[in-house]
Amino acid sequence: MLFLCAAYLQGGLAKLVDFQGAVAEMVHFGIAPAAPVAAATIALELGASVLILSGRYRWAGALALAGFTFMANLLANRFWELAPPERMMSANGFFEHLGLVGGFLLVAWFDLRRRADRY
Repeated sequence: MLFLCAAYLQGGLAKLVDFQGAVAEMVHFGIAPAAPVAAATIALELGASVLILSGRYRWAGALALAGFTFMANLLANRFWELAPPERMMSANGFFEHLGLVGGFLLVAWFDLRRRADRY
């Protein structure tokens, strides 16, 4: 679980330490209002990771990071709009992030199944 959440823990902490950099990243991707979205991103990355790692509402944290990753991937890795050789690097990132989405969906599914088996 720690390895699955590592990028979100690192990303959330890095954005927290360099909030102006996080705001600049939002502006780069055309997201407005940049500062509130940057703050919400930090809260989501760190909060959902804590839920997953603590086991408390693990399914909710996993679904939150799956949805966030899917949407951010569509925004940041638009490989279909790029020319080679940038297209290949962006496509690799796109499909790697889809793998993370799948991993989080599995975590949510297993957690919800485990909870259902208890009742």
